[in-house]
Formats: sequence, C-alpha cells, structure tokens
Amino acid sequence: MRFNVSLILVAATFHSASAFTFTVPSKPRASVRLETKFASHPNGVTSDTKLSKRASSGDDDDSAANVAKAATKLASSINAIADNPFGKDEAVAVAMSAPLSQAADIDAVNDAPLLADIDMLSDMLAEVVKKENPAVYDLYTTFRKLGMKRSANPDDPTPFEEMKKLAYDISPNDTLGVMKTFSIALNLVNAAEVHHRMRLVRKNEHADDTHHIGPLPMIEDSIRGTMEILLEDDGVSPDSIFAELMSQKCEIVLTAHPTEVNRKTIIRKYRNISELLAHLERPDLHPFERAEALNNLRGIIAAIWGSDEIRRVKPTVQKEAAGGCAVIESVLWDAVPSYLRKLDAQCRVTLGKKLPVDVAPIKFASWIGGDRDGNPNCTPAVTQEVIAHQRLRAAKMFLNDLNLLYSELAISSRFSPELEALAVTIENSDDELEKYRRVIGHLRRRLVRTVKDCEAKLQSLAKSPETLSAEAAFGALEGWEDVEPIMKTDDLMAPLKVIYESLVTTGFELVADGRVSDIIRRVAIFGLTLVPLDIREESTKHTLALDAITRHLGIGSYKEWDEASRLSWLQSELTSRRPLFRIRDVEQNLFDFDPDVVKTLMVFKVASEQEPESLGAYVISQAKSASDVLSVMLLQKQFGMEERLMRVVPLFETLDDLTGSPKQLETLFGTTSYMDAINRKQEVMVGYSDSAKDAGRLAACWAQYTAQEAMAKVADKFGVELTFFHGKGGTVGRGGNPALYRAILSHPPNTINGRFRVTEQGEMIRQNFGSLEIAERSLDIYTAALLRERFTKHVEPKQKWRDQMQRVSEASCANYRYFVREDPRFVPYFRQATPELELGILNIGSRPAKRNPKGGVESLRAIPWTFAWAQTRMHLSAWLGVGAGLNSENEDDRATLREMYEEWPWFREIISLISMLLSKTDFSITKNYDELLVDPELMSLGDEVRTMLVETRQAVIDVSGSKDISGPHVQLMRASSMIRNPYVDSINVVQAELLKVLRAMPADDSSDLTPELKEIKKVRIDALLLSIKGIVQGMKNSG
Repeated sequence: MRFNVSLILVAATFHSASAFTFTVPSKPRASVRLETKFASHPNGVTSDTKLSKRASSGDDDDSAANVAKAATKLASSINAIADNPFGKDEAVAVAMSAPLSQAADIDAVNDAPLLADIDMLSDMLAEVVKKENPAVYDLYTTFRKLGMKRSANPDDPTPFEEMKKLAYDISPNDTLGVMKTFSIALNLVNAAEVHHRMRLVRKNEHADDTHHIGPLPMIEDSIRGTMEILLEDDGVSPDSIFAELMSQKCEIVLTAHPTEVNRKTIIRKYRNISELLAHLERPDLHPFERAEALNNLRGIIAAIWGSDEIRRVKPTVQKEAAGGCAVIESVLWDAVPSYLRKLDAQCRVTLGKKLPVDVAPIKFASWIGGDRDGNPNCTPAVTQEVIAHQRLRAAKMFLNDLNLLYSELAISSRFSPELEALAVTIENSDDELEKYRRVIGHLRRRLVRTVKDCEAKLQSLAKSPETLSAEAAFGALEGWEDVEPIMKTDDLMAPLKVIYESLVTTGFELVADGRVSDIIRRVAIFGLTLVPLDIREESTKHTLALDAITRHLGIGSYKEWDEASRLSWLQSELTSRRPLFRIRDVEQNLFDFDPDVVKTLMVFKVASEQEPESLGAYVISQAKSASDVLSVMLLQKQFGMEERLMRVVPLFETLDDLTGSPKQLETLFGTTSYMDAINRKQEVMVGYSDSAKDAGRLAACWAQYTAQEAMAKVADKFGVELTFFHGKGGTVGRGGNPALYRAILSHPPNTINGRFRVTEQGEMIRQNFGSLEIAERSLDIYTAALLRERFTKHVEPKQKWRDQMQRVSEASCANYRYFVREDPRFVPYFRQATPELELGILNIGSRPAKRNPKGGVESLRAIPWTFAWAQTRMHLSAWLGVGAGLNSENEDDRATLREMYEEWPWFREIISLISMLLSKTDFSITKNYDELLVDPELMSLGDEVRTMLVETRQAVIDVSGSKDISGPHVQLMRASSMIRNPYVDSINVVQAELLKVLRAMPADDSSDLTPELKEIKKVRIDALLLSIKGIVQGMKNSG
C-alpha cells in the first residue's frame, strides 16, 4: 500500500513544499500531513510539528498504525533538520536529491553508486598506469594513501611531512607521470559526479508522490517545485504564474574567459565516460553489452592516458568561438527543445495552460569573437569571420533538421487555407500533393543558398573553414541558385508556424508537437546566427578615436575636453545630419590616424555591414561617464546604423564607477536625443570580478548592491525599462555562486523584474551545459529562479543595516587596498608564493593575462588574480579585507551583524559564500609554498596573511553564530572535498617543489642551459602544467 505523506516546511526566511512517499503494508488508501514551523535563533532552528491523517473509507486500526509509523519516520527527519545549526537554509535539502558536491556528507546509501563508479574508474586507470610505468603507479598510490591519512586525521602532521619528502626525492619523468595520473584521476571523479547528479534527481523522481506529476523534478530549484510553492504556499494564481513565465527574459552570454584548462578532445572523452556510466545502469543490459561498455571505458581511459593533455598552442579567437558553437551544436541544440517540451508539459499539468510553441524564456548570446577589451587578437576581420561562421553553422544545422522533417511530413491531404496559400507561392517543386514537403523543400533550397553565401564570405576572408560543402553534407538540392538566402529569423519562423498551425487545425496535433515544435523552438532561441554576438571595447579606445577625429577637424582635442564640453559636442553631433568624415577615407587611412584608432573605427564598419540579428549589445568596459556611452552612439550614427542601433551597455566595474553610475544614468536619461534613440530601454552591466579585485569582496558587494538599487530608482524616475547584465565569473572571488537559484533570489529588490542577463564562461560552461541532462537541469534552475524572484517579497534592509554595511565596506576596503596597493612587499610576495608568473604558459585563452604588460597587480586581469590564489589553497582574493570589515570592538556592531545574518538573505548569502571559501583554505599547504618559494624578507607577510585568515575565520564564526567555519556553502563542498582532497593535497605538495626547482633553473636564453637541462626543464614544465590542471579539477572553481 502507498501512503502519501506530505511535509510542509515553513521557515523564517523561505517557504518550501515537498512530498515524501512511504510504502507501508496496508490495503486502504490514506495520507498523513505534517506541518512543521521552524523558528530561527542564533544557534539554529526549533520546530513545531502538527500531524493530521486522512484515510479513505474502510480505514482500520492497522492502517492508522501504519500511518503513525510512517509519520514517526518522517518526524525523525524533521528532528534532524532542527538539529542542523544552519536549518533555516538547509531545511529544503530534505526535499532535494542533492549531488555529492551539494551534500553535507557522504551518504552511505545514496552515494554508494558514485563511490563504486569512482573505484571502478580508478582501478581502470591504475591498470593502465601500472602496465605503462610501475614506478609512477607506486608513487601515485603512495601519495594517495598519505593524502587519505591526512584527510582522515588533519591534526596529524606526519602524512604531510612524508608527502613533502616524497615530492623532494621524485625524478623529473616520474613527477610528470604522477601529475598526469592525478589530473586524470580527478577528471574521472568529476565525470562520475556528473552522472551521479542526474542519477539522484531521477531517484528522487521515482520516489516522488504520485499526486505531484510532471516531467521536471519536484525540488525547489526546479520550475515544478517553484510552481508548487507559488501555488500552495504563496497563494499565487495559475494565471499570474503563467503570465510572468511568458514575459520573463533570461539571456546567458557565453564568454571565452580563460578558465577552461582542458582541451576539447579531452573534454569529449570525459563526457563519453559519463554517458557510458549511465548506459551501464540500464536494467535491461545484456551481459555482453555490459562487458562491451566496460571495455569501452577502459579504452577511453587508456586513450586519455596516451593523449597529450597539454594545449601546446595558444587558441585563436576563431577557435574559441568554434568552441562556443560546439557547446550549442553538441548539447544545447537538443537540450533546449527537450527542456521546453518538459516545461510545456509541466505548464499543462500544474497550470492547465499550454506553452506557446515560439516562446523563448531563455536565450543565448556570445562575447567570443567580439570581446576586444585588452585582446589585440580580436580584430574587426576576426569579428566578421566569427559572425559568418556562426551563420554557416546555424544554416547547416537547420538544413539538417529540415531534411529530417521533409522525410516525416509526407502528408497529402487536409491542409489549412494558410498552408495552401503559402504552397501556391512556391514554384518549381516536384511536391504537388504533399504540400508540407513543398514548403519545406523551398526552405531547404534557401538554406543551401545561405550556406553557399556564408562559405563564399569566409573564402573572401581567406579563412575558409575546413567544412564539407552543402552538397557533400546534405545531398544535391537543385534550384538553390534561383532562391534568396534566409537572413532573418522570421523568414524561417513564419512558414514553420504556418506548418505547425495547419497540422494542429487539421487533426495532426501530435505530429505538430514533435519535430516541427522542436525546430520552431530552436529558431526562437538560436535564430539564424546560433548566438548574437556582443562587442566589447574599453572606453578609452573610443576617446582616442574621437580625439583623432576632432583634431583632424581642427576643433581641438576631445581627450582634453572636460565632461561638460564632451557632452555638449556629442549631443550636437548626434542631432546633426552632417557626417564627421567619409568612411572610405578612414578605410584607406588618408587621415594618417594611429593604427589602433583605425582598428577601433573599423569595428563599427563591420558592425554596420551585419544583419541586426547577428549582433547583441555594445559593451563599454571601464565606463566612467555619460560621454562614454554617447561616444559609441555617435560612432554608430557615423557608420549609418541609426535605424539598427546596437544597444549601448556601460560596464561599471570599479568601486568609483559603481558609486558614480546613478549620476551617469541621470545625465543620459536627461538627454533627449539619447532617450529617443533607446526607446526607453537601457541595459547596464555590473562587473563583479574587477570590482572585487579593486576593493575587496565585501566593499564590492555593497557597492554593487547600492549601485543597482540607485540605478533602478533613476530608471523608474525616467520611465525607463532597466535590465542588469551581471558579469560574474565562475568563482566566488569573481562574483560566482554555486547555488544559482538562491543567488538570484538574494539580488537587491526591484533589480531583476523578470529580466536577467548573465555571463557563463570557461569551465562553468562545461559544468553547466556539458551534457544533455545537466544542461536541461541548468536551464530549469535559471527559469525557476527568475519566476520565483518575481513573486519574492525581498527583505528591505533596515537603516542600521545600511549604516553597518557602510562601516564594514569602508574598513574592509581600506584593509584590502593597504595590502594590495600600499604594502611594498605584497606584489613580490604574490608573484613568489603563487604560480601567477607561470600561468601564461598554460595557453588557455587568446587574450593576454594583463591589460598592460608592464603593470602590477592593478593591471592584472581578475581571472589570473583569482586563479593564482586558488592554486595555493589560500583563496586570498575571496576573503582579504573581510575580517577587518566584520571585526568590531563595539558590541552594538557585532549584534547588528548577527541580526543581519539572521534576517537579511543577501547578507547571509555573502557570508555563507565566504565561509565556503575559507573552509577550502589550507594552512599547511600555503605555508609550504612560502617556505619553498618566498624570499626570507617576505616571509613575514605570509605569516601576517595567515594571521588575518585566522581572524577572518573567527569573524565569520562570530557573525554566523556557528561553532566553526560552516554554513550552507560549506555543506555544499564538504562531501565533495572529502573525496578530492587526498588527490589535491598531493598535487599541491609536488607543485610547490616543481616551482622551486624550475625557478632555480637557467633561463631559456642562458648559456648555462645545456641540452640535457633543457630537456629536463621541458619535462618539469609539463609536470607543472598538469599540476595546475589537476588542482583546477579538484577545486572545481579555480578561475
């Protein structure tokens, strides 16, 4: 007998509903409901549980007793939550089948399959290594055993000392082998965990209450769980939920920021491993099929071992862009329509409404090929090539889809009048009776023409991709020369919708909801360009371009004008019909402009030649004034883009720029010509990583919060629809958050409003969109979070909280900047104690690590800044200044901070994230780097930093009211770290030794570098690169 046992959790700061089902031996149907109210206090939560039983007719004493037993079992789970000191955040975990990386501890039952997978994969790797190199195998197993001993007893220094001695004695070739083995082993752990994440979601679904039906998981951060919460807990009507879902807009922007250290060929192999692990779980698998799958696993692991995991050549911008397209082609092309089918089904089940076939709640864009900020390799010609290549890929993929659709729709009767009329317009078709095929055949020919035109364009750029021609790939389609290419999305969408509506109205709705719907959804999401391309450029480049123009015109130096003079001239020119120059004169450089100025101007020429759908936003980095925005508007006008302006997006990314951002919007919105041009819609980008590098984590967070608040008020004052574009990195130090759903809900009030744009980059693209199931899950979380946020009543910070955050921000920023900018020891210490100087040889991105090669830390990009500290397990970029901000001698300050943690989700989320990073720091490992690499006169700074780390840990403990460094995000990482740390600890010890030896070797141009030493140095460099890659895989958020 199945009893439906529902648990309703009501906490001080959130509402969550979930269902649990217990099987008990009884015939009648019955259900039991427990309502538990949690009250928070500084050390955790208390609970008050009420039980109510509902039994069907014929209920007897035995069934009642069984219900009571089920209730008792459920109550024990509730008590476990109440005992959790972080219950107000973690209570919802009861309702979730969390992956290992989100579990508080290793679960002996739920995680047993994962541990078995890891053991199996590790054994396969060990077989390969032992056969290839027994010495490396012995070293690897010794290191790993020592790492496991250290993990089991962290207070015992003996295993760590033995690891250091082992690292000191190891030969260069053996070092390379051991680092390669550890790097592969950690990638295998990650591949197993990718599969395990979806295994647990499916397990949770199979155990779910049959009353709650739907294709999406019944967990809070899924659209299904969110809808249930909104309906049952918040009392929102189905119509309101559906209306918001239809209007919300989430755009995920893929960037090429260099944090993905693995080669694409290696990534594909690890994806295959995850897929094979899923295949092995099929209950109907024949013994031969199982043996074959196991042999395939062994073969893939052997191939990885035999591969060169190191990227030997720095990728070009074009290859980075191709990598972005590969994510769409290999995963998202199938994941998007699959998820939207499930979202449609969930809307029908939960809301009683059908999702329109062309709705696009989530879209994608890209920076790859348009991000010129600090990247001299991203030229106007490269941008042009990337756009053409993306159109080519889109046309080929839609052509493939239409070929399959053509073979399916051999229907020869019952057409709508609209379809009949469309078919009549198509000439030279052999499909007389099968009119769907007549329309589809015409679209196929137009797509072949599109392919041909794109290939010709790429040929003219002398950068023709190595791709098959349209005929070779899809078969000859006669008549393509006589039709027009498809350049606009509506040219493909309109006839497809006619086909869809015709099928629906003539009784073929099931056919319409198949491949036709999938193609329409792909058109709605990806368009004819796969992804629109943003362009990003640094503000001073536009200043220099306009300065060259004003000097040529003889009206002075734009660069030397003050802001008022610039604004006056810009406004005048924006309303003038007179061009500033002839475009061909700039192309030929008849004005003798600096080559960089010409390059800046030619970007606008390239943009003016593209279809508007090919382009997204023009992002201005280092935006400091309203004139920075108007200058880009003027340059677009100069190149004839008035009727198809790219939206201009200022990026505010330093403390001063964020503070001044509301004033800049006031100025812009007060400019009539600007308001007329933007149609009362404005996008603003908030830079998380650079602001944190500029001012420290806490000061940056508060500046981002207050700036967004103030900008939203300015937009409201002028009646402008404001969309924030969040430039977050994958790591906490760069604004990332591993708990995406909760992160979106904790944004400042009235700053999302159903519109959300965010970057996804590097290794985070692979983690969130690397496989079909994971990609669907990520799309679900984004959709659910945006919907839930729309109905969330945000906690408005009290004035005393604001005052306290101002104090915290100022103290934190002062402490951070003192060490980073003023202490003369800091820069040399940073470069000696971390592998920052060695990161450049990783070849992980087309862009230089520094904006200014001769500059110090301030010119260093946020990624290598964070990357370097993560390698040594110090994570300084995420917590430096935090302790100084949170510590106070004033008891009122301390009480207010504790109150803020308890009652303000935004503040609690920040502290929890910092707690997670602090829990990943390792004193012994960071000290070992210092002892081996840092000059004696700088060692004192390392000691000071570690003292600050102790103080920061204690400050976080005091604020959270916990007994140790804990919190939701520590729980997120704890079980995951238990498995990975024995590997990562060993890599860290070897890496420190490698850095010491390499830095002592002769320089490459030194006569002391003999051929023998040169070969040894090469082997050690390879070992170092593999150690960096290994730590990245182990930490899972290094860049």
